[in-house]
This record gives sequence, C-alpha cells and structure tokens, in this order.
Amino acid sequence: MDHRELAGELFVNGCNCAQAVVVAFCDDMGLSREFAAKMASSFGGGMGRMREVCGAVSGMLMVAGLLYGYDEPGEKDCRKKEHYALVQELAGKFREEAGSIVCREILKNPPSDPNPTPRTAEFYKTRPCARMVMLAAGILDAYMETHPVNPHVQAHL
Repeated sequence: MDHRELAGELFVNGCNCAQAVVVAFCDDMGLSREFAAKMASSFGGGMGRMREVCGAVSGMLMVAGLLYGYDEPGEKDCRKKEHYALVQELAGKFREEAGSIVCREILKNPPSDPNPTPRTAEFYKTRPCARMVMLAAGILDAYMETHPVNPHVQAHL
C-alpha cells in the first residue's frame, strides 16, 4: 500500500503533519486512528508550532520506532546503534529531498506561531507541508518494501 497519498489527504483534511504520517501507517502498526492521532498530536508544526524538527519527520520516526525500534532499556548496545542508524538514514533521505529536517528552514524561517493559520487554498499554495508528509510517507514505504516488518513485532503493538 502506498501511504503517500493517504498522508497527503489526511493533512489536507485537518491532521497536523506528524499525525498525517503516523495515522497513514496506523494499520501497519496495529493502532487505532484515534490512538495514532493522539500519539502524534504534539509534534505538528515542528513540535507545537515551535518550528523545530519537521512534524512529518517526527511522524516518520515514530512509525519507524514502533515497527523497527528496540524496547528494552538495558538491551544490548548493538540494537540501539542499529536503530539510531536507521533514524539517521531515514532523516538523511528526507534532508536530501527537502533540504532540511527543521520546520523553520523548510518554511523559510517563519517565526514560532502559537496561533493557527487558517487552512485555505492560499495556505496550501505557500506551504510545502502536504508535500513534506507525502515525502516522509514515501521514504518509509520504500524502506518497508526492502525491510518487511516482522509479524511478531506487529502482534505485540
């Protein structure tokens, strides 16, 4: 399943950038849409509109953590290193395509924005956010094609 279009549609229909990516993959993770949306809700707009790490990147990495991450705090260091290498690989691919993983840089340095911006046709003409959620979902789709998720992992989510 191609999650790119679904993530873009979710964003245009009101999900924040992180939610759009995470909710697009909720079936793969065995999560309800409601739970996935709540889990990602704080990360939109570069973490609560603070314009830090792009919410699409945060969403992509949340999904990667749930599907490929480690869960034992004392677990052998190699699992942590492997997972952090995956995080860096996925974020690196996003950076290559978007030029940055930082929201304010992608949006050309707007200030932190505590007030919602109305989502109008004009908003979508000036913001690359829908493209960013589609990019993040596409990167994750490509990774998942060559690295299938262990069904045992999904059964425990």
